[in-house]
Amino acid sequence: MDLILWRHAEAEAGMPDLERALTAKGHKQARRMGEWLASQLPESCRILVSPALRTLQTAEALGRRFKLHAELAPGAEAEDVLKAANWPASKETVLIVGHQPTLGQTAALLLTGEEQDWEMRKAAAWWFSQREPGDPSSIYLKAVMAHDLVVK
Repeated sequence: MDLILWRHAEAEAGMPDLERALTAKGHKQARRMGEWLASQLPESCRILVSPALRTLQTAEALGRRFKLHAELAPGAEAEDVLKAANWPASKETVLIVGHQPTLGQTAALLLTGEEQDWEMRKAAAWWFSQREPGDPSSIYLKAVMAHDLVVK
């Protein structure tokens, strides 16, 4: 199984938190990363998105259908992300569009077996793969991509 964690792009400050929109810079970040992801993801990829406006706007830049998933809202736990993705049992690639610190904690849990506060840049994507189903030691980090590394 492949699991991609994509942090939302730059958003406006303010409250209420779920209504924060992307800034102009955030839209550009999302568009660049969305183009890269669209060129890499299989057609059968399942895309799950936090219900926050900024994650919805980030996911829209991908140009594919996605499903809002309430369990991915700000404040979610790393285990919530893995459960939503059906990790590691899913037969398809799953893309999660979510928030910090949850995505960084999920990345740490996948690679070390412990939740740690790892930083994930805005609009960055971390791509995990598991070589052998059911074997936690076969998980590896396949790619890390930042919006500013995407070549036009």
